[in-house]
Amino acid sequence: MSRSSAAVEPPADAVRPVRHPDAPAPGELLGEHYGQCFGCGGEQPHGLHLQARAGEGVRVTAEFTVRPAHQGAPGLAHGGVLASALDETLGSLNWLLRTIAVTGRLETDFVRPVPVDTVLHLEAEVTAVAGRKIYSAATGRIGGPDGPVAIRADALFIEVKVDHFVDNGRPEEIRAAMNDPDQTRRARAFEVNP
Repeated sequence: MSRSSAAVEPPADAVRPVRHPDAPAPGELLGEHYGQCFGCGGEQPHGLHLQARAGEGVRVTAEFTVRPAHQGAPGLAHGGVLASALDETLGSLNWLLRTIAVTGRLETDFVRPVPVDTVLHLEAEVTAVAGRKIYSAATGRIGGPDGPVAIRADALFIEVKVDHFVDNGRPEEIRAAMNDPDQTRRARAFEVNP
């Protein structure tokens, strides 16, 4: 029996994901997609500052350090922060597909506590694609890429057009992002789930 629900299980007619030919090379740091992003943005003082790297195929790896601002129980990471780290890592996969997509569903398993000052090693991969639906999975490990699993998730992302952000985002941020003279930053601001 699968540990995930039918909502994050690919249908029988789903296809294997294909890495876009223009995707970043394996090992390349993906960088932030938007400075104010809680997950990867450098302008967020209490954000995760998650750093993701392209992997082989349609995989990414990432790391983030649990800081005191990320606590739930004393000395331990808040579960919502850990879910955010998984979501950010899974969202980074869309850069390898060169697809704009948002989180449709995220199912998270919390396996063991994650102490403050821990570096969480995350790995994610796209497992299937069915039309606009992108299915993926991720794990977070303590102590290194081969350490014990602390968290894992299965996710469903939905491909959207940039209008999704323009029509629903706060106008001042949308205008600022759209008016950025750096074409790459302007495009990347809308590439993953807000």
